[in-house]
Amino acid sequence: MPVNTSEVSPVPSLFSPVSLGKIELANRIVMAPLTRVRAGSSGIPGDLMVEYYRQRASVGMIITEGTYPDHASQGYVGEPGIATDEQAAGWQRVFEAVHAEGGRIVLQIMHAGRGTHPDINGGRRILAPSAIAIDNKTFTEKGEQPYPVPEAMTTAEIRAALEDFVAAARRAIEAGADGVEIHGANGYLLHQFLSPAANQRTDGYGGSPHNRARFVVEVVTAVAQAVGAERVGLRISPEVDLGDVFETDRDDVLATYGTLLDQLRPLGLAYLSVLHTEPGGDLVQELRRRFDGKLIVNNGPFGGQTTREQALQQIEADHADAVVVGRALIANPDLVERWQGGHPENEPRPELFYGPGAEGYTDYPFLEAA
Repeated sequence: MPVNTSEVSPVPSLFSPVSLGKIELANRIVMAPLTRVRAGSSGIPGDLMVEYYRQRASVGMIITEGTYPDHASQGYVGEPGIATDEQAAGWQRVFEAVHAEGGRIVLQIMHAGRGTHPDINGGRRILAPSAIAIDNKTFTEKGEQPYPVPEAMTTAEIRAALEDFVAAARRAIEAGADGVEIHGANGYLLHQFLSPAANQRTDGYGGSPHNRARFVVEVVTAVAQAVGAERVGLRISPEVDLGDVFETDRDDVLATYGTLLDQLRPLGLAYLSVLHTEPGGDLVQELRRRFDGKLIVNNGPFGGQTTREQALQQIEADHADAVVVGRALIANPDLVERWQGGHPENEPRPELFYGPGAEGYTDYPFLEAA
């Protein structure tokens, strides 16, 4: 009998729609959470940030830059927050601008943990799983300074941090975000709990892979209960040794992240975002199986700037449901149109990635102006 091709599901393409929980994406290009430090000392998104995100609304989904849930957790000078009603109102303007262009946007909630300094977070205490400093320097309002030794969090402080994540998620959704992403990657607080190098606790939050995964499970579960699991994503970066969060034992990595995802699987989260050098490799694909939900992938700064061909290949090879793109979207606000038509791309200007103004932020030309 001849095959009725009208009933055969087409192979997904980079430019086909996809649903991540309750978030409907027009295409499978996702804007990476990119630190741009344009929120000033108030942490309130202003006109410049509104325009920056509005320009990039044609991607399937925008993930905002890391946004602090309380003032003590601020990791960068000029980082935006979602700790106050004024900051939430600033983000509301961003969300409205993106939605007016037909886009989707989720807010990434990021607690820096030990990855901050009193000259960044307004002189507040630095808290982490264990009293172990990052062996490096950070840029503060007084110039480069060594990271301080953090205080090991008490159980009560762990609970307070969880409640800050929940409050931040509620503010974001009430302000109009399509969802929230919990930042469990890149050496920040949740990643610090997962890593045996950063977490040397001897209580129920340290030691075994199950215990080290416990805080992340609790945070994600509480946020999902507060705003709905289908509006919550989690970002992880197993084996990505940033901020002295070393994960060098593959067996331990698989045990830690495996138990994390086994416990989160029943929630029905919107998506899992994985930053790794080999998105199609055994580790990431095993974690995808354990999660049993939508996967978006990003090779971060490790493999150079993500190209159109790489993104197409990830989808066509079924390595992921969507591809997270960073630097190409910094330089090309209309990247979807450029990739669809095979048009030339603007080159990013890394020397302007972090700064106060519009240059290198909202002044990259669109196709019609190029």
